[in-house]
Formats: sequence, C-alpha cells, structure tokens
Amino acid sequence: MMGVQTAEARLFYDFCLDNHVPSDHLLRSIDGHLDLDGVRQTLKPFYSWTGRPSIDPALIVRMLIVGYCMSIRSERRLCEEVHLNLAYRWFCRLGLDGKVPDHSTFSKNLHGRFRESDALRHLFESVVRRCMAEGLVGADGFAVDASLIAANANKQRSVPSKDWKPEEIKENAVRAAREYPATLDDAAFGAASPMPPTISRCCPNAIARKIPRDLHEDARDVARAHAATPDYQEACRRRKKVEMLFAHLKRILRLTRLRLRGPNGANDEFLLAATAQNLRRLARLRPMNMLPEMLAA
Repeated sequence: MMGVQTAEARLFYDFCLDNHVPSDHLLRSIDGHLDLDGVRQTLKPFYSWTGRPSIDPALIVRMLIVGYCMSIRSERRLCEEVHLNLAYRWFCRLGLDGKVPDHSTFSKNLHGRFRESDALRHLFESVVRRCMAEGLVGADGFAVDASLIAANANKQRSVPSKDWKPEEIKENAVRAAREYPATLDDAAFGAASPMPPTISRCCPNAIARKIPRDLHEDARDVARAHAATPDYQEACRRRKKVEMLFAHLKRILRLTRLRLRGPNGANDEFLLAATAQNLRRLARLRPMNMLPEMLAA
C-alpha cells in the first residue's frame, strides 16, 4: 500500500542538533583542533567595559572559518547558509534558536578591532602551532612560491599613474586609498633600478651580432650544476607542494579574486584563507570524528 506523508503538528519535539551532524563531517573534525580562547584574550582590551554586550568574537571567527572552508565568498550568503545549515549552526554554537549576526558585523570588526589587535595573525599562528604539535610541520627545509590573484578594484574608477598624487589624498577618501600610501615599501615593491637589457628588441632589419657572455653567467653555471643533484630534485618536489596549495586556494576555495580592499585587506584575507587551509589539512590528516558519547565511553 502506498504511503502518504502527513504534516503532523506537535507541541514538543525531541531534537538534538549534535545527532544530526555526521561523525565524518569536515567541521566536526575541525572543531576538535580549534581553540579560540586566545582570540578572546587578544580582543578583550579592544572592547569597552560598559554598554550592551557585543557579539561573541568567537562566533564571528567560526563563521569566517565556515565561509573560507566551504568556499562561501559572500558574507550575505554566509549568513544565509549558517541560518539554514544544521552543521554550520552546530559548529558556530548557535543551536536551533540562535540568531545569526548581520552581514555588516564582519566588515565593522575586520576593519576595526580585528585589524588593530592583529587577531587574525594570532589565530593563524595558533593553528600553525597545532599543526606542529600534531607532527605535520618540520624544520628541515622550506619552499616559497607566489601566485597572481585579482584585487578587489574597479578599473572604471582608477586614477592614471600620471595623476596619482599620494600627498593630495584627503581625509574623505575611501579607507583603502588612505591605507595604500601608508603601507608602501620600496624594498618589497621592487624599487631597485632595473638592469640594462643585454639584447635589444628584435626587428626584421636588425643586423646579426655576437651576444657576449653575460656578467652573471658564472652564477648560472653554479645553478645548472646544482640542478643535477638529488637535493635539487627534493627542492622541486617541495616547491610543487606549495604550488598545489595555491592551486587549491584558487580552484577549491575559490580565492580567485579578493573580497577585502587595500593591502591590509589582502593581508587579512590571506591569513584567513591560510588558516582555513591548515584546518582542512588537520581535519584530513588528523581526523577527530568521534561522537561525544563515544568519547565518554
């Protein structure tokens, strides 16, 4: 006999949110590696001791981690997803009736006390220490790589370089424009004078001439000699791992374009993305998916 579903109105329900989050869910394992007590201590001096209690900063951090781990790039959509998804509510300690903060809460805190206290840097370092405690980080070597990610900039509102005058920026300029001149670093942005080219631009009427040996060719010979050693192969292997991390950030976590503006915003976003990536790796390599009743037994 075919059954028919009926909507039964009940006054009381026996519902446990923890029972509806799978034991192998990513956020359940991440929760076992996440400690936000340090974040509260870091942010405590930046809150007033009077007035109405604010939103728990741990809730903001947990929601940000959900967004970066689950590739939710919009803060408005993040609030909607946390409101509807039971696993997200469990991870954010909201329960069934907890109120999700407004999306404007994130920008106010990220541009204010979070940046002033460097809380995101402390969070990132605490996760790295957790990775070291789990034996996932060693000190036998390192690899460095870079990747191009589009900035959150409007080309239609850009200023030509010949008209750019940092000393004339007024106080009513946007925050990202005021921060940019203050964070410029000549050494970091490659202010050294460029080397003269050794070969002129090719053209059809150019006369063939002998190219002299470059002044730095001896250093290149040393590099070529090292390229045939096993250490070089090991370095290439480690560099490939770093390149794969950037590819994961772009393709899986969808960090193809920054959401936050300015150099400080880019720094904050990369700290959050790296924290989420380390937590995902911890959850995969050191899973903690046991239910509370299993732990108690």
